[in-house]
Amino acid sequence: MKKERWNVNELQFDENGFIPVIAQDYESGEVLLLARMNAEAAQKTVETGYAHYYDEKLGAVDTFGASLGNTQQVISAFVTAGGKELLLKVRQNGNASPDEQSFSCFSEQIKGEYKDIGGEMLGRLQRIVAEYKKNPEGGSYTSFLFARGVDRIGKKVGEEAVELVIAAKNEGKEGTVAEAADLLYHVTVLLEAKGVKLSEVCAELCKRNR
Repeated sequence: MKKERWNVNELQFDENGFIPVIAQDYESGEVLLLARMNAEAAQKTVETGYAHYYDEKLGAVDTFGASLGNTQQVISAFVTAGGKELLLKVRQNGNASPDEQSFSCFSEQIKGEYKDIGGEMLGRLQRIVAEYKKNPEGGSYTSFLFARGVDRIGKKVGEEAVELVIAAKNEGKEGTVAEAADLLYHVTVLLEAKGVKLSEVCAELCKRNR
């Protein structure tokens, strides 16, 4: 059942008065941090729309990253069936791990390779592309595309779409994967050039999936 507002009284805090919280970037799907809330932190999160956690060092409730200018705006929230664990999908400004200057606290991959992250890669790609738009670099193909504008980017999207269709008809799986990757990359650049987020596209798809 959809709820426009979640009720702190429905959460099940442990014997010490805490509930574990996972924060996940709503755009990329990246897990940002694991923290704890007490009733006060949960209530402030509900009231302000921004994540508050129990700060172990301070021994008190604190707005996420407030002292460093970081924020986590809560887009949606989920609980387990028993109400004992909380998942927040947030729009993060800054880094989840300010000490390491890392977007996520889970920044060190200890198993698998960079490519072994599934659909989350599109969200990461969006962040990388956005950074090249904000801070152009000489010799960067992405920066080159942004400098040429929407017409040039749109032309490349059209070209890559045709190449994907040709590959799907005439090549094996490997060729299709390569051309699909080219198309998705250029579509991501085009969306960024127009100021469109992947979450907005996903929201549109959800409207149609009924």
